[in-house]
Amino acid sequence: MFTWVNKEQGGRNKEGDMFQTVTEGLQSLYTKKLLPLEETYLFHDFHSPALEEADFQSKPMVLLVGQYSTGKTTFIRYLLEQDFPGMRIGPEPTTDGFIAVMYSENEGIVPGNALVVDPKKPFRKLNAFGNAFLNRFICSQMPNQVLQSISIIDTPGILSGEKQRISRGYDFSEVLRWFGERVDRIILLFDAHKLDISDEFSEAIKAFRGQDDKIRVVLNKADQVDTQQLMRVYGALMWSLGKVINTPEVARVYLGSFWAKPLQNADNRRLFEAETQDLFRDIQSLPRNAALRKLNDLIKRARLAKVHAYIISYLKKEMPSLFGKEKKKEELIAHLPEIYQILQREHHISPGDFPNVIKMQEQLQHYDFSKFPSLKVKLIESVDRMLSTKISSLMNMIREEESKQPPQMVMGGAFEDSSDGPFGHGYGEGISAGADTEDWIVSRDKHRYDEIFYTLMPINGKVTGINAKKEMMNSRLPNTVLGKIWKLADCDKDGMLDDEEFALAQHLIKVKLEGFELPTELPNHLVPPSHRKNPTADIMYNHQEN
Repeated sequence: MFTWVNKEQGGRNKEGDMFQTVTEGLQSLYTKKLLPLEETYLFHDFHSPALEEADFQSKPMVLLVGQYSTGKTTFIRYLLEQDFPGMRIGPEPTTDGFIAVMYSENEGIVPGNALVVDPKKPFRKLNAFGNAFLNRFICSQMPNQVLQSISIIDTPGILSGEKQRISRGYDFSEVLRWFGERVDRIILLFDAHKLDISDEFSEAIKAFRGQDDKIRVVLNKADQVDTQQLMRVYGALMWSLGKVINTPEVARVYLGSFWAKPLQNADNRRLFEAETQDLFRDIQSLPRNAALRKLNDLIKRARLAKVHAYIISYLKKEMPSLFGKEKKKEELIAHLPEIYQILQREHHISPGDFPNVIKMQEQLQHYDFSKFPSLKVKLIESVDRMLSTKISSLMNMIREEESKQPPQMVMGGAFEDSSDGPFGHGYGEGISAGADTEDWIVSRDKHRYDEIFYTLMPINGKVTGINAKKEMMNSRLPNTVLGKIWKLADCDKDGMLDDEEFALAQHLIKVKLEGFELPTELPNHLVPPSHRKNPTADIMYNHQEN
């Protein structure tokens, strides 16, 4: 359990609040410190609905977004390794609504209207989007080990061409923005044959503004093109993303084919396996970082709420008391960018903390500025104290408590650990090659290494470091890497290499040149037979040599 305070204090902090978990602490801080500020300055009408208990207690959520037929639903089926209720897969736009795939002992479907009244689910505030959305929103429940750790949100295939001009009946981008603020990971899926970003897809990506740290990009069906085409596809995708995601950093793109069928082009099999493992590790880390993510989102929300309070109170202050209110209102809305700059200088606020000025101008048209509340300094100071003391203390406790517990990981389905068997990632390759064979794998090429060894003028069966260095430098590897190889190969630490140690050094150079990493310690199967403590290994090796 995450404890908020030390047991010596009787489970209470300095203000007498009692918290059993970090999640409970976050919820209490939000309710007592931040919520009063939000309610006073109409934050929920302008930006985001109030948070509820289910928002703090819910499992980490993964949101899948992409154009139709890019493999979103198939990706979920690949992770779960079984069908889920309500699943439809096809080349046409088959998923015409939002599907929340969640854990339950009983398999079934909960319709949207029933889902938004369930206090245990974090979807109650979606009620504001009306029946047009709720009729296309369901919760697919099933007993699956993967879903015990995370929930997955499947979205409708984003339309392109003439189809995107058809109204969905609800604000699709706003729904995505709502989910983007609450999920732990946003995965944008692209098809190797569908790299164009339609207008609707562009608006969807822009809806995730401010959530850049949650976004991951997946280039699916990458096995359907050869290596040369894949390079071109990758470059085209990065170019397209650069026009939509306005950040100087390059988005991380995972390549692969995320379904349980044979690869159509196996040339890049190793690359796809490595990319898949990287993506899986990222998803598996979500439960471990869930509390930290909620803490981070609460901080972002608090900063936005403070800025919003400054904006609303400033507009109230500038309004005349009697005449000319409408004219002044229009003037203030038109000069909102200048007001942002004034508040930025006056309160030392970063420009990135301000809401979108165009959207804010549109929303302000519907309000009477004279009825806005004035600036209440105590509410601002309360949030400042929360950010400076309570949040920072809670952040330290998260890491401290995590170190005392086994790491939480997503298990089951495609995440089931296969590293112990022959199909584990990297098994039988690089340093692991020869681990399950009786002979010393270096001996297979030792005759070639011996030819080089005897040209280096060995003395008493060993070559000096100077002579060995000249040969090892021919690999053009950096000195730092060659130094590590020398330490691994010099088993007896005498500063010289015998024929077996030299052969081992050449083998390690070969491993590194093939793109594999070197170990920190030499594995037992690579230790030269004459340097092993087990005499049986020497007998077997000598017998093979004879």
